[in-house]
Amino acid sequence: MSKPKVCLVIGAGDATGGAVAKRFAREGYTVCATRRTLDKLEPLLVQIREAGGVAHGFGSDARNEDEVVALVEQIESTIGAIEVMVFNIGANSPNSILTETARRYTKMWEMACLAGFLTGREVAKRMVARAETATQGKAHKGTIIFTGATASLRGSAHFAGFSGGKMALRGLAQSMARELGPMGVHVAHTIIDGAIDTEFIRTQFPQRYALKDEGGILNPDHIANAYWMLHQQPRDAWTHELDLRPYMEKF
Repeated sequence: MSKPKVCLVIGAGDATGGAVAKRFAREGYTVCATRRTLDKLEPLLVQIREAGGVAHGFGSDARNEDEVVALVEQIESTIGAIEVMVFNIGANSPNSILTETARRYTKMWEMACLAGFLTGREVAKRMVARAETATQGKAHKGTIIFTGATASLRGSAHFAGFSGGKMALRGLAQSMARELGPMGVHVAHTIIDGAIDTEFIRTQFPQRYALKDEGGILNPDHIANAYWMLHQQPRDAWTHELDLRPYMEKF
């Protein structure tokens, strides 16, 4: 019996990450979802299973090389081939540059970029190996998607740490796309430019959240649809960078 195709979501939170996991589960993928704390994944796993999908949860620190290596090995050896990997760790913690600390700054870079490098590298190794063993030009199509933000393109006051990590992640994605694309691996970077429908936005930015009914904030399910579209693209017309924002967002 062949192993299932797997979608690995690193940072399957309550908004975008969870929506992506549910979207790929509906398409028949076995979802492997990670968060730092396994207990926080349980509601998502239950939702996927109750809808008829298959989901596995892992408590994992994506900044820890040994944990990342072990995670990918466990999934590939016991569950199935990772066909899609979505890196969705946020690391957004605003602070004035006048009071920012080296520890906080380093942690944000580790979460936003180092973790992306570690997970991207380990998954890419497997995808490339499968592509190289494919015959008659029918290379295994692996997809790696990195979630970026407005800070991936420009820095703002109080967001030096976040911008530093997200800009570095964007550079990582560009380098990986240029190297791995010819090997049959689709690497994409998304820029989520706007507020997302989350509890954080609802409580901390009520005026922005009030625009929800007008389509003024991003619906996580619609972001997930865009991720599915990226994975479905034929290799003669791959998108590397895709920006998503509400129609009323200034940019």
